This record gives sequence, structure tokens and C-alpha cells, in this order.
Amino acid sequence: MAAEEGARTRRRLSTEERREQLLSVGARRFSESPYDEVLIEQVAEIAHVSRGLLYHYFPTKRDFFAAVVERESERMLRMTATVPGVPAREQLDANLDAFLAYAEEHAHGYRAFHRADASGDQAVRKVYQRALAAQERQILAALAADPEFGRLAGERPDLRLAVRGWLAFTTAVCLEWLRGSDLSRSQVRDLCARSLLGTLAP
Repeated sequence: MAAEEGARTRRRLSTEERREQLLSVGARRFSESPYDEVLIEQVAEIAHVSRGLLYHYFPTKRDFFAAVVERESERMLRMTATVPGVPAREQLDANLDAFLAYAEEHAHGYRAFHRADASGDQAVRKVYQRALAAQERQILAALAADPEFGRLAGERPDLRLAVRGWLAFTTAVCLEWLRGSDLSRSQVRDLCARSLLGTLAP
């Protein structure tokens, strides 16, 4: 009788909720194993859905992984969005705090996102590279609009490359921190902030 009542009260997930559940399971699996070793059958089993239902949402494994990568990219861009009119120096610590909080809270998704570049699938790698390019543009736009750093856009032909290198540095630091570094979040934030400001120094 109790089992019947449980079945009756169990709420069916909406389409969006089910998709989000599958992406969360996918993020965990892709963060733990290389792309080629992740089986759709395993994802469906963990999510307690049929393989057919998973394929209904994501026609191929490539589509599934690409959706995981896109979701994480959108989250990171929202977390680190700049506020017009606020000096870049003032926003740097706040944005890095938000970024590190996101990476800590969604560690599986963050790791899965950065596994995309090594997936061997060119279509998935392109999704990843577009995401990095969007982060790069966001930072460059914030610098260009800033009274202190705006002049760099015209004076520093290496600025784009410098920002790209800083993103790679921050990614490496963050991934190492998530593996169990003794540094606190504020120490990692300060390390990354000093690195960017050093890159921008004349």
C-alpha cells in the first residue's frame, strides 16, 4: 500500500527539469571519464530513464556532451558578467569570487567543460572553443570600457593574446585547486587577480 502511495505522489519531471537532470548526470560522468569511455547506457541507468528517452533529448553522444559544455559556458558567462560603469579593478575580485564559487559548487560541470578540448571530437571542441572565445570577448569588452585600462585596446596589440593566456592560467590554477589544494578561495582569487593585473601592467 505504501509503495502504491509513493508511486502516486512521485512527481513527474517537466521537460526542462528532466533535461537539467540528464545534463547534471552527464557533467558528472564526463568529468570522471574521458569522452570515449562515457556510455550513454550508463548515463540513462544513473538517471533512471530509458536509453530511448535520453536520445529523445539528445540525438547523439556528441549532442549530449556539447549540451553539457554549452550549459557550463552559459553559467560561467552569467557568473562573471560585468556591471557597466563600475571600474574593472573593483569588479575583478567580485567576478573571480563568483567564478571560483561556481567552480567549487559545480566542480563536475567545470571539469567536464574543460575536458571538451581533449575529447577528440572536432564538433565538441568547436563548442568549447566558442565558449572560451565568448569569455575572452567579455573580458576585453570590460577592459575597453574601463577608464584605466581602455587605452590598452589601442596601445597593446598583444592584449587579446595576453587575456587568452590569463584564461588558460586561471583554468589551470582552478582545476588544481579543485583537486585539493591547501589554498583558500580568497588566496586563489588573489593569485588570479595579481596575474591579470600583472599582465596588464605597462
